[in-house]
Amino acid sequence: MPPLRPLISTGNAGFDSILRGGLPSNRLYLLEGTPGAGKTTLGLQFLLDGLRRGEPVLYITLSETSEELDSVARSHGWSLEGIDLFEFSSTEGVLGDEYQQSILHPWEAELGDTIRLIQQRVDKLQPKRLVFDSLSEMRLLAQDPLRYRRQVLALKQYFAGRDITVLLVDDLTGSNGERDNHLHSLCHGVITLERLTLDFGAARRRLQVQKLRGVDFVAGFHDFTIRKGGLEVYPRLIAAGRHVPFDATPVASGITELDNLLVGGPLRGTSTLVTGPAGSGKTTIALAYLAAACARGENCTIYEFDERIATLLSRGDSMGMNLSHHVSSGRLVIQQIDPAEISPGEFAWRVRNEVEERASTMIVVDSLNGYMAAMPQEQQLILQMHELLSYLSQLGVVTFLINPQHGLVGSMSTNLNISYVADSVILIRFFEAQGRLRKAISVLKHRSGAHEDAIRELRIDSKGVRVGDPLVKFRGVLTGTPEYFGDDLPLMEERQRGN
Repeated sequence: MPPLRPLISTGNAGFDSILRGGLPSNRLYLLEGTPGAGKTTLGLQFLLDGLRRGEPVLYITLSETSEELDSVARSHGWSLEGIDLFEFSSTEGVLGDEYQQSILHPWEAELGDTIRLIQQRVDKLQPKRLVFDSLSEMRLLAQDPLRYRRQVLALKQYFAGRDITVLLVDDLTGSNGERDNHLHSLCHGVITLERLTLDFGAARRRLQVQKLRGVDFVAGFHDFTIRKGGLEVYPRLIAAGRHVPFDATPVASGITELDNLLVGGPLRGTSTLVTGPAGSGKTTIALAYLAAACARGENCTIYEFDERIATLLSRGDSMGMNLSHHVSSGRLVIQQIDPAEISPGEFAWRVRNEVEERASTMIVVDSLNGYMAAMPQEQQLILQMHELLSYLSQLGVVTFLINPQHGLVGSMSTNLNISYVADSVILIRFFEAQGRLRKAISVLKHRSGAHEDAIRELRIDSKGVRVGDPLVKFRGVLTGTPEYFGDDLPLMEERQRGN
């Protein structure tokens, strides 16, 4: 059995993770995608990584000028110095071996002459890495599909006898962005980049490894963005096999009556869905557990889709939760999510970084409606959230999901059926009694064990979160129109507590 070829980095950590370490060296790979998908940027990252390792690298361009490539590089804070650039341009010039940059009029040359010039440059430089950009111009020069394929095959055979790892760049510019299946069969691996235009917000980009012989890569689509510094790739999250040992102990909020609802609090490694109408106190309930965790010295993270961070901090501080102090100490990180700019893959990657890099033990997503609104044209969002929750569960992270319901009183509904995914469900309802709007709290589900089945009154004010006695003298509290049948009102009135 022949020895496995060593892997070389693509210059992109996220992409290397998808490839299980990198690309097998000395092979021919196809990098295809629609215009603007990021092919040139990824190709430059690949060469710059080789340059950092002291390898000679070559960029052959039939489609872009050196000025255009330099502009791309500068936008990322890179320099092309050290990269041997072989340019076929319409610019007036001469062809000479003494020039770092060679000029050729492609429409005046036969394809065979073009290939021979490329081979001469490769023989002279003997690069370890090579990017050929792009095959679309070769198709134009060939004018005949059969001739074009013969030349691509000749190129493959030429590179096969040399110690070179080659990226062939190809534009999917046909009427349907059709792929060249014959070209796929010739290459050792095929990477596809896509750019998707949404109805609103930034374009979404994703990549897929179509094939990679002899490598158990991570299949499927992986979101990525192009930022200063290159492509930021977010490998698709796979929860299986990530379990680490942890103690499934209850996580207390420090509010005895609230903790009693879940018989001590939610367990580590579980997710809790807090649902109810707008303004009922869902986020505040989650913040009570989060503030207690920060006070114990744990790192926590909030992903805020709906509310401004300043408003959240002000509200928490007014209730004595000291959220601003926890942010200053580094215990609490609040990330404001721009609904028009994030993809599911990037969101999952942010959560992973908080858990794996910062050892965050509690995650709050506020809210799921904001999560859905941020990604209206994405598919399988519930499945992606399920995978994320499974991942967090295996690492012992406590997760709170805030899920607003439509309406304020009476029957309510939600556009996100995720209650079956969560381990626990806390329901908050408005109800009216004695001419006042009040709140009731109850636990509908606690997969981890027993829970209290009482419906209790909830009060949230400057004194913080308070949970009263069971509303035993009421019927229909959860409907919002309760019926009172007792002798006195066992509600959380200040005069009843001696205040």
